[in-house]
Amino acid sequence: MALAIQTITFAQQYTNSWLHPAPKKADQPLKLGVLSSAQINAAAAIHPAESHPDILLYGIASRDNATAKSQARKYRFMKSYGSYEELISDPAIDIVYISVPNGLHFEWASKALDAGKHVLLEKPFTSNAAEAKRLVECAERSGKILEEAFHWQFHPAAHRFREILEDEKHGKIIRTRAIMTSTPEIPAGDIRWQYDLAGGSLMDMTYVLSFTRFALKAGVPPKVISAKARPATHDPRVDSAMEATLLFKTQTMYDVHSTIYTDMKRGWAMGIVPRFWELPSIEVETEKSTIYFYNAMMPHIYHYIGITDKASGRTKYEKCYSGGPQWKERGKPHWSTYRYQLEAFIDKVRGREPVHWVTHGESVAQMETIDDVYRKSELPLRPTSTLAM
Repeated sequence: MALAIQTITFAQQYTNSWLHPAPKKADQPLKLGVLSSAQINAAAAIHPAESHPDILLYGIASRDNATAKSQARKYRFMKSYGSYEELISDPAIDIVYISVPNGLHFEWASKALDAGKHVLLEKPFTSNAAEAKRLVECAERSGKILEEAFHWQFHPAAHRFREILEDEKHGKIIRTRAIMTSTPEIPAGDIRWQYDLAGGSLMDMTYVLSFTRFALKAGVPPKVISAKARPATHDPRVDSAMEATLLFKTQTMYDVHSTIYTDMKRGWAMGIVPRFWELPSIEVETEKSTIYFYNAMMPHIYHYIGITDKASGRTKYEKCYSGGPQWKERGKPHWSTYRYQLEAFIDKVRGREPVHWVTHGESVAQMETIDDVYRKSELPLRPTSTLAM
């Protein structure tokens, strides 16, 4: 039900923009440029920027000038651009949020960095690990901030989840299982089905690996034990679904078996009922407990962390919409994962220490893991941009 919770987020963000008036902007706020007219922009960048005092909705670009002008009017941007090149060439823009198709991430993120812009880049970071490494080199050369937008990691619920896992009373982690599916299916013709644009369920639903690696504080797994793809009927290079088991090694050097499952065409229960309950989630079994983070992807809408004691069978539930072990007194209960993410991103750009951060190393490790799963499944890696060669 990934599409459903995204729709709910859009509605929630729109409502919050009315219920919680925008604050007065700083004297010299950072100017934001949005690259593309993707549907996710409103929830992921526009409404969060409206509610942040130190960022201004400055410009939005589309490859169609009329679309760009329409989006600028709708969301009250100061400028619109009929090409991506025009936006990144504007010296007034400080930050570029990039939500183009996966296969174009490297091209436009590298060009924005070369133009002297800070970049908040939608996941997945790039098409593959080779591009990821080249993009990191580009960021380091430019001296600008580059971050992969794994927004869920910035929410207080994610921090409380990790805090629970680190509590010694639960014992060592034994295994994990993460799942993300779409029912109804991702529509035919959507860019997520296009191999040349780095489509596929593992690419689009890369959250399952993010959940897993976050829980384990792990890098690249030493081994992908198994990986089985369900190829798309229109193109066998594209994974309609992917199930894999990976062997991770924790920071304290013990092994954990982790299963991930992604599905862009999830069948309905009994063929008639959409699996509306099947939200992106992760279950972690430890020596003494089973810890389940329900709706880890969009915890601002609704979530719970269920902690089941294996000896007694009793389960207690926790929720965390603000504060938590990292944000403490900062943040508000109505803030979305994207708003928390923007708070950290602006802190980083302004030279302050962010509460949480997705490092370059973590993004490269994420893409290396995706590549390893594709290899094990015997599907080809997503194609590398000629600009990265």
